[in-house]
Amino acid sequence: MTGATGTLGTALRPRLTAADHTVPAASRSPPNEAKGSVNWVELDVTDGSNIKSALENIDVVIHAATAPQGDTAAVDVQGTKRLIEAAEVAGVEHFVYPSIVGIDDIPYSYYEHKAIAETAVAKSDIPTTIIRSTQFHAFIAELLDFVAKLPVWPLPTKLQLQPIDVGEVADIIVEHATLTASGRTDPIGGPEVRSVRELARAYRAARNLRRPILHVPLPGDTVAAFRAGDATCPDHRGGVLTWEEWLAQRYVTGPNETTTQMESSM
Repeated sequence: MTGATGTLGTALRPRLTAADHTVPAASRSPPNEAKGSVNWVELDVTDGSNIKSALENIDVVIHAATAPQGDTAAVDVQGTKRLIEAAEVAGVEHFVYPSIVGIDDIPYSYYEHKAIAETAVAKSDIPTTIIRSTQFHAFIAELLDFVAKLPVWPLPTKLQLQPIDVGEVADIIVEHATLTASGRTDPIGGPEVRSVRELARAYRAARNLRRPILHVPLPGDTVAAFRAGDATCPDHRGGVLTWEEWLAQRYVTGPNETTTQMESSM
């Protein structure tokens, strides 16, 4: 498994070991010690360091390494191509690729690079499984954590998202960590499609904050696609844990406050 120290990789590790898999967990900066059934492997898909040795005696690869805030062309495109070519040579029997809902429709460079990587995976000589999910709760919370430092929260409040718990996505990926490939699976979405305004209100209440939310009408095709719901899959609500339930687990929940009067639609 690549990307073993990332958000998805961290959720996958204990689930894979609980399912009795032996897990070589690859990362550019792995911890110094092995824990349980996880064997840490230093691997960099951007330059191919240790790819050949990391793939020795591997039946199934889960490629969770990604760089949404980094060099997506180097990691998500070239790194994926490099890894799958090496996996073909190594005789890997199944290549599992986690991906993102909406990458065909949203003109955002990271999504476009994920789509290119998907194509490379699908064209591989190795049997493959591609699993798309909507945005993780944790990703949205990280963005709101940053905005929460401001006295006023400027947000594109009309964007539509369908957040899902990363653990629920990891559970489905583990189900596919077998010698049987499934091709392109149905996408996995969270239990509810919510606007950014709704998500921010719930976040604010969970943290017992008092901040006005200011609607910012951002221009561009990317924002328009998110506003149109292209990042959601309402017909595939595979997740169970709601945004409010996830927030309650992450933050100490204080009493709800009446905040409607602080909202602005400017």
